[in-house]
Amino acid sequence: MILDRNNKKEVIALLGAGGMGVAIVKRIAAGKKIFLGDISEKKLAEVASDFQYHGYDVETMVVDGCSKESVEAYAQKAAALGPVMYFIDSAGASPSQGKPEHIINLDLIGTSYAIDAFGKVMAEGGAGLIIASQTGYMGPNYDMETEMKLALTPTEELKDLDLLQAITRSGAAYILSKKVNQLRVRTAAATTWAQRRARINTISPGIIMTPVAYDEFQAPGNTYQNMIDQSAAKRVGTVDEIAYAGEFLLSPKSSFITGIDLLIDGGVIASLKTGIYQLGK
Repeated sequence: MILDRNNKKEVIALLGAGGMGVAIVKRIAAGKKIFLGDISEKKLAEVASDFQYHGYDVETMVVDGCSKESVEAYAQKAAALGPVMYFIDSAGASPSQGKPEHIINLDLIGTSYAIDAFGKVMAEGGAGLIIASQTGYMGPNYDMETEMKLALTPTEELKDLDLLQAITRSGAAYILSKKVNQLRVRTAAATTWAQRRARINTISPGIIMTPVAYDEFQAPGNTYQNMIDQSAAKRVGTVDEIAYAGEFLLSPKSSFITGIDLLIDGGVIASLKTGIYQLGK
């Protein structure tokens, strides 16, 4: 069965076959080649099958998001499939899903590998989107020197920074990782991605109902429930709401937007910054 005989289709690379990334892809994928990367063969098969049943052209590749070599191979294969016009990175582990070292390796170092790798293969006019988190706004305010180190240190040397070495808790590792995602994207937008005439941004979702969110709801304490109760929206978000924003940031309608983070959290950070909500209470 050949569903699409068109050649030289634009490529959408999605690293991490999770709910938010998949929802974004579905909004932009008609007539394009979808290239899924994930560490789980089972997850790849499930998501690819769903795409195919709905008429999309999809290929898959097992990718270890913590491995520079694996991520670079994924980027090179994406470029071999056609012009890479879209890259979405939704790979990551939440605080309840991994130890601090694993979160740093995947959410921080691995994401930086992906930004680097796709910064070498994006087609002119292409756009990238990194799924970060509202938690990037929950950490301490770093001085300019520290922010510059986090933003500009070569990826291979990031792990050696004293700030990363000092992380001992999964929650702190996650918060720092998402802050660094935002900083690294800002840098890439002005340097490597700009050199290819491509754009890159981040989205920082709040509590969006995905399997990861369900895991966090089962974690000790009432952190998620307290965030919802003290937010302006008084509810969780949906993957479709993230997808609408993702579609816009990847589309030509946002061609003047690059290097920014879009916070989509229902007002949690607004409540936090004004003192209405306090972490841990």
